[in-house]
Amino acid sequence: MTASTNSPAWPRRLCGSFPTDPWTVGTLIIAALVAAPIISVLLLATSPSDGIWHHLVSTVLPRYIQTTIILMIGVGICTATIGIGTAWLVTLCNFPGKRIFEWALLLPLAIPTYVVAYVYTDILEFAGPVQEILRDFFGWKSGSDYWFPEIRSLGGAIAMMTLALYPYLYLLTRIAFLQQSASLLEACRILGRGPWRAFFQVALPLARPSVVVGVSLVLMETLNDFGTVDFFSIETLTAGIYDVWLNMNNAAGAAQLATVSLAFVLTLMGIERYSRRKQKYFQTISKFQSISNFPLTRGKSFLAFFSCLLPIVLGFLIPAGVLLVYATQFYEESLSANFMLYARNSLVLSSLSAGLAALLGLFIAYGVRLSGNWILLAAARFASIGYAIPGAVLAVGVITPLSRADTALNNFTESIFGISTGLLLSGTIIAITYGYLVRFLALSYGTAEAGLSKITSNMDGAARTLGMSPTKTLIRVHFPILKGSILTAAILVFVDTMKELPMTLLLRPFNYGTLATHVHQFASDELLEESALGALAIVAAGILPVILLSATIRNTRPRHDSHERTTP
Repeated sequence: MTASTNSPAWPRRLCGSFPTDPWTVGTLIIAALVAAPIISVLLLATSPSDGIWHHLVSTVLPRYIQTTIILMIGVGICTATIGIGTAWLVTLCNFPGKRIFEWALLLPLAIPTYVVAYVYTDILEFAGPVQEILRDFFGWKSGSDYWFPEIRSLGGAIAMMTLALYPYLYLLTRIAFLQQSASLLEACRILGRGPWRAFFQVALPLARPSVVVGVSLVLMETLNDFGTVDFFSIETLTAGIYDVWLNMNNAAGAAQLATVSLAFVLTLMGIERYSRRKQKYFQTISKFQSISNFPLTRGKSFLAFFSCLLPIVLGFLIPAGVLLVYATQFYEESLSANFMLYARNSLVLSSLSAGLAALLGLFIAYGVRLSGNWILLAAARFASIGYAIPGAVLAVGVITPLSRADTALNNFTESIFGISTGLLLSGTIIAITYGYLVRFLALSYGTAEAGLSKITSNMDGAARTLGMSPTKTLIRVHFPILKGSILTAAILVFVDTMKELPMTLLLRPFNYGTLATHVHQFASDELLEESALGALAIVAAGILPVILLSATIRNTRPRHDSHERTTP
């Protein structure tokens, strides 16, 4: 693997001669459709807000910004530490249980963050079982007799989000480690470098593009989370957006706050991209040597085992175990007459959105690569920032263009055929699917862009020399290399749409429910027991895809057990 200062885009186009090939035109059309709701939100932010903005600036906005920054920094550092560290251990170190940890570390990805917060609040609050056991054991009578961490706090929110979001870093970083050249790591061994120095001096710098994408996704998810911060009464920008919109009934003011949260993400991404503006990372060989894992001593093996086990226990086993107990005890209350219908609706929406998002993300990323035009690149990146906008605010941006399209279509059919079409778009699952694509395109585009950035342009040139069209080059050359990244994008979108709540509540048709809305109806009233079965169904829907994803990722590089070293 080498670093180059040359751009990999092929074929190159001069900025003055804008290309009009199908890939470029298609990319622009898709980007425009996806960007339409984002533009609607920005336009809404410029409309009059009845003085609410000046009131926010003079009262709560500084506190919103401060709390949001602390939350982002805390979650970013914690998820990076857990995700990158565990990815390195299971990929390039040899210790007992690593084969299980490869897929088990992804399991928290299937549990919604707000469900994790509900579970831990239920078991750690003053009336919960943990503090009751401590009081009985030590003879404490009241809360003044002892100190116990407050779960409903900023630190508690950082912990809950970290447990649910670290798989983003683990997933993308592990793919990067698997795709690195074993010869570089072997060179480190020959030079006497141990696992830590090889990690910090070689593996981590080369994995930087994937790490950046993972951190960006985590920060966006942190900004967009509402269930956890609302349940913990944490005053963030997202909580302020919902308060201004729902409680103050001021959509323009909410959109203005949304632009502030958007500025956080764009600033961070801009600084990072500028810092590596002259660096590209390519894979220069098509065949890999199998990796010889770093041997660990017995003590280090125990630490590695514990380091990988702890996130799984805290992020998955405890929440899932509590939900399983509640679902068993309150089975009849949980299994309502429409439960199976909600499950079917969730699976249909999630599968449809995941497939479309993966294909469109790959199409846009490849279209930008072929064009090499900065206008197309800017349009693609702008279209993928919907993930940074809170789902409820973005839902208004989705409703606006769809409502206008419905009105235009209805007027056309009435004037020509005398037939009223009604709400064909904004009143159907098309609106939800459209909203999911706008919201989660960043996942598929980011992973596809990161995967394509590692493929040298020489492969495109060789395919062109052999008479292959761009489409054949993508299918026969790039797709086999990118299948791990594409599957990663599809799984991420599938799991996230299963958990998505605010946008589903606002865009769903009348009497159309999903598992997320079903859980919310009970959990919002702190009836966690009655919502446990629905929450478990969301978790179960994500477990099998996560396991299959882990197996696919592991096969991205040939491995042979005979080449692995074991600890004496």
